[in-house]
Amino acid sequence: MIQTTATTKIFQLTKRIRGVGGGTGASKTISILLWMIQRAMVPKYAGELMSVVSEFFPHLKRGVIRDFQNIMEEHGYWKEAEYNRTDCIYSFPNGSKIEFFSADQPGKVRGPRRDILFINEANNISYEIFTQLEVRTKKIIWMDWNPVQEFWFYTEVKGKPDVDFITLTYKDNEALDKGIVAAIESRMGNKNWWKVFGLGELGDAEGKVYKNWQYIDSVPHEARLERRGLDFGYTNDPSALVDIYYYNGGYIIDEKLYQKGMSNKQIADFVLNLEYPSVMVVADSAEPKSIDELRSYGVNVIPVTKGKDSVYQGIQFVQDQRISITKGSYNVIKEYRNYLFETDKDGKITNDPSPVFNHSMDAIRYGFDALRKVDTSEIEIPDDQKLFRGGFY
Repeated sequence: MIQTTATTKIFQLTKRIRGVGGGTGASKTISILLWMIQRAMVPKYAGELMSVVSEFFPHLKRGVIRDFQNIMEEHGYWKEAEYNRTDCIYSFPNGSKIEFFSADQPGKVRGPRRDILFINEANNISYEIFTQLEVRTKKIIWMDWNPVQEFWFYTEVKGKPDVDFITLTYKDNEALDKGIVAAIESRMGNKNWWKVFGLGELGDAEGKVYKNWQYIDSVPHEARLERRGLDFGYTNDPSALVDIYYYNGGYIIDEKLYQKGMSNKQIADFVLNLEYPSVMVVADSAEPKSIDELRSYGVNVIPVTKGKDSVYQGIQFVQDQRISITKGSYNVIKEYRNYLFETDKDGKITNDPSPVFNHSMDAIRYGFDALRKVDTSEIEIPDDQKLFRGGFY
């Protein structure tokens, strides 16, 4: 693994609390994990307990745990027998351990003390949770985040004598693929996005497309599956499929698919193997050939209606609803938090959403488009035709 500027800067931090904000591709998480792995192998620090915490467990599993294992395997350190997959604890030969748990596990947050703490995507946990973790950490606390908007680090922590704070950008990561660098730099003209994800600077909360969505553990049994939304992708972009449920006056989003390289046949097979395969799928109308092909395979799919200002109107309709997201919807949550409106040449926010972090967001808007035409929540459906999470009844 290449020694990057990001890694060098992170290894030079010395204070008890070490905050690392920055843009996309900056190697924040990877560099902090490298620091932890190196420390875990030093005899001087043998027997230390290190905790890595993120908001929800699916985010840990698909994010920082995967990164940790990849780093360990790349360096030839990984030993499967030393990883307790039940408790998510990796043990090193000298007795040091790195554990992973989520901030929505109260017993873990208020549990035993540790030596080192790393809060991944710290902007997504509450100040109260941070305080509970901080008072149970003996030595060093790491935090990283994308600075989409101000949170408690800037108001309650930054500036104190025992706090280090640095900003990293993609330019600090010499190991970044050139294609990703080009993709990042191609968005310099979008000042809102570029400020946060290019320059790593604190963004404006007003630039977020969607706000005030809630998180739930799972889809309730009584929720009614209304629509599926589909955004096509292939080589560079993922195909994104979401389920949209109606429940208790609001809607629930549940991620079903977010994957690159899927053919229309593979998408069709995926849909037809889901529970309730006949539920209507609303897809991007810019892909009529793909829609026709999905139909030929037996998928109940229709194109979304597009027209003048239809994107902004669709966004407004979605934002007017009470939306919840299942905690396992990793990519939906990531896009929701980072989906921004573009800005004009004067830096003023426009009505046009950024073409980044938009795949599942588009799928959601497509699914709601059909609900906008006919609000099914107000229609009395015969009992024998109602579709619920647990099946028909």
